[in-house]
Amino acid sequence: MRVTSIKYDKTSNWYFEEHDHKPYWTLVLVTYGKCVYWIGGGNPEKKQLLEKGQWLLIPSETAFYGKSVPTVLHEKYVIQFAADGLVEQLPLLHSKQSRSRMTGKYDLILDRLRYMLQQWQDKQPYYQTLCEALLKELFVHLQREWDQGDTANGATSQLVEQMKAYIQNHYREHVTKEELGACINRSPNYAASLFSKVTGQTISEFVNATRIKTAVYMLRHSALTVTEISEFIGFSDPSYFYRVFRRLTGLVPTDFVSDRETLRK
Repeated sequence: MRVTSIKYDKTSNWYFEEHDHKPYWTLVLVTYGKCVYWIGGGNPEKKQLLEKGQWLLIPSETAFYGKSVPTVLHEKYVIQFAADGLVEQLPLLHSKQSRSRMTGKYDLILDRLRYMLQQWQDKQPYYQTLCEALLKELFVHLQREWDQGDTANGATSQLVEQMKAYIQNHYREHVTKEELGACINRSPNYAASLFSKVTGQTISEFVNATRIKTAVYMLRHSALTVTEISEFIGFSDPSYFYRVFRRLTGLVPTDFVSDRETLRK
């Protein structure tokens, strides 16, 4: 798998993009608003409306164009890549038709895309190798979700959203599977298994990801020290906070403090 470009689009109402038959695949994830793609260049073309949390995979050698929905802004990640050597390993890459689905693993996939974009923009040594490894991991999650079918629909989706909402309100505390089980009126093991199956993350991974997102915001916009922020979001050990932060963002907290100081000047 060879990445050729990664970008994050913040578009206006007049957004328009067009691609003829290119020798690479295109993966889109919408993170805000709605947009529409016409795929195939045939008669009729396939129309695909995308909204937040929905991904679209367009095969190589496929013409397509995309536009904003009138009066609706949208934001999205777009990755273009060659699927060298992986077509046989991932059934999603077998088809010559576009594929799309609303993902239950939105937070996990979004984190990977953010990290990939950061690596692509910074261009540190071996960044291409890291981006390709992250894209492979991302496709494993998409493939597993595709194979499971619509596991995040209906009542199941509601239960997972209830658990996410509970974590959002209690992420500074030690969130347990017993608490989430009680939150959805199910057994602790069922709650933990369902959460992991739908989101692709364990409870602790989701809690830590939520904490780190808050930390990034506070490092940029508050006057608190790194240690104070670490304690505020629920880490009793600052060294553990540093390790988790580095693992999830590829940076250290002091990098964001430096950005804060630069913005004030």
